[in-house]
Amino acid sequence: MRSSRARSRAVLSMAATLPLLAGALALGIPNASADSAPGGRDALQGTKPAWATAGADLGATSDSGKVSVRVHLAGRDAKGLAAYAAAVSDPQSASYRKFLSADQAQARFGATQQQIDQVGRWLSSNGLTVTGSNRHYVSATGEVAAAEKAFGTQLRNYRKGGRTYRAPASTASVPAALSDAVLAVSGLDNAPHKSSHDEALPPPDAVFRNSGPFSTYYGSKTASSLPSAYGTKAPYAVKGYTGKQLRAAYGAGRWTGKGVTVAITDAYASPTIAKDAAEYAKRNGDAPYRRGQLTQVLPDDYTRTEECGASGWYGEETLDVEAVHAVAPAADIVYVGGASCYDADLLDSLNKVVDHRLADIVSNSWGDVEANETPDVAAAYDQVFMMGAIEGIGFYFSSGDDGDNVASTGTKQIDVPSNSAWVTSVGGTALAVGKHDKYQWETGWGTLKSSLSEDGKSWDGFPGAYTSGAGGGTSSSVKQPFYQRGVVPDSLARANGKQRMRTAPDIAAVADPNTGFLVGQTQTLPDGSLGYDEYRIGGTSLAAPVIAGVQALAQQAAHGRPLGFANPAIYARYGSKAYHDVTDHPLGPNRDLAVVRVDYANGVDAADGLLTSLRGLGKDASLKAVRGYDDVTGVGTPAAGYVNSYRFPFRRH
Repeated sequence: MRSSRARSRAVLSMAATLPLLAGALALGIPNASADSAPGGRDALQGTKPAWATAGADLGATSDSGKVSVRVHLAGRDAKGLAAYAAAVSDPQSASYRKFLSADQAQARFGATQQQIDQVGRWLSSNGLTVTGSNRHYVSATGEVAAAEKAFGTQLRNYRKGGRTYRAPASTASVPAALSDAVLAVSGLDNAPHKSSHDEALPPPDAVFRNSGPFSTYYGSKTASSLPSAYGTKAPYAVKGYTGKQLRAAYGAGRWTGKGVTVAITDAYASPTIAKDAAEYAKRNGDAPYRRGQLTQVLPDDYTRTEECGASGWYGEETLDVEAVHAVAPAADIVYVGGASCYDADLLDSLNKVVDHRLADIVSNSWGDVEANETPDVAAAYDQVFMMGAIEGIGFYFSSGDDGDNVASTGTKQIDVPSNSAWVTSVGGTALAVGKHDKYQWETGWGTLKSSLSEDGKSWDGFPGAYTSGAGGGTSSSVKQPFYQRGVVPDSLARANGKQRMRTAPDIAAVADPNTGFLVGQTQTLPDGSLGYDEYRIGGTSLAAPVIAGVQALAQQAAHGRPLGFANPAIYARYGSKAYHDVTDHPLGPNRDLAVVRVDYANGVDAADGLLTSLRGLGKDASLKAVRGYDDVTGVGTPAAGYVNSYRFPFRRH
């Protein structure tokens, strides 16, 4: 539990992200550490965060202050888990796709009851009260003094970003006798505890609508009366692509995702999701939902609804569900909601999917910037991803909506947890689907905005200011995984130094809200009543479920056999006809592209006037979509041959 800010990935057609959502996410870093610990104790890597410096030290935390911790369990064979997860995911391995059942995975790699009991007794012996335990962690609460005794460190207060947080003054540790049982501990640093129960979910957010005019397909309606841009008249933005157009663009063919289950994790749960999804499918030509095709697994209680902006997550769930169904209309969808947007609750949702083998493919449209992570729950996140891998479950995470993050944070960095070596990071594009649903081209998603001048004769500040774009770049903390070797150029892999590091994203799909997806959702209307409405939306929150849907088609093509952690297979197809190789200038090096947007000033109707703007495409801050692998679109987007390439063992032609 942390107070740094996590975000859902959806971007409205206004190109504004949904409200920032509290919580923090972490990538996987192994427990082994060079950090020192007193004799007879084992250090827990990363428990002293980088921001807990002497210059920021505000003094000792009160001994009587309250601490809530989770001690994450290592399981039977942490090193063996990583090795097996790599082997079953690698097409070159003899163990490729020889997955275990959930019970087999738990029996071979899960925590033992002895470990659970051992950790619980140790916490109690140090004056902490055990509040719960399961196969993943033991939770406990107590006073600061007891936590300091248990973990061999002092807790102090530090200034960070204008606020005060608690953190260990030195690396936490556990007795050496527990080294095989303890993977990590979370909650020592920066962990405000605001637990409340039985919170009612708020009503849906206020209605948002798009104004016209629109293009029905890319380029169908030109803004001929408005100023030119880049030497030509720009087309109006599409009203929003639907499933038929996306399926055609990404080579769905006859595949429907039949026999495949896709899970979606977000926080909270839209109270109108079933009704909205059915209405959207009916209006937009998608197959109707079968009985039981869409299900939900929800927590008993919700917490932090105001802090996390619960109603803002309804649109996220709605987008994810409707996008997956639009691309893979026969796939089953299970929504697994978190009790809040904090990492502990989101991690619980991921563990539910793995523990009960709820799905083959998991779409996740949430995250935070790498600078906001602390490594304390890092190993716990990677542990669930690796446990999923050995069961044949693949995790797909949106790469972010702020490009290189310089505009939003002042620092060039990528997002978590899409930086994990054990997930598929999904970047974003601007997509042009033409007449008769014909794929035309894509650029990397990156938007420049300039508004129509008062006299209507020019675009103010052309080409405009950066608003948003697909997240990508080079990790500062995760080493390059084996599947990126020989594909990611050193200019990217070594962008932060001599060491080759994880680069994101891995693959991409439509994300630009100016060429985005039409979504339908119950919203709060101006008179206070609730009503169904439709609007265009984008963000890598769209790209992630679109790719999850494409992967459901690919699994069906692979005779229904789970694909598992897909990155090795995705990179094996690099440079083949399976992908559109996306660049920022698909029509030539001197052809820049843009669309015209007309929006309601108040987001609802024309009562307060209209806002006309030009949105430049393929302008993602310092990131560039170029030939070959790039840090906007990864290996590219699925082409007509992608899904079919899974019918047989892949051979490059």
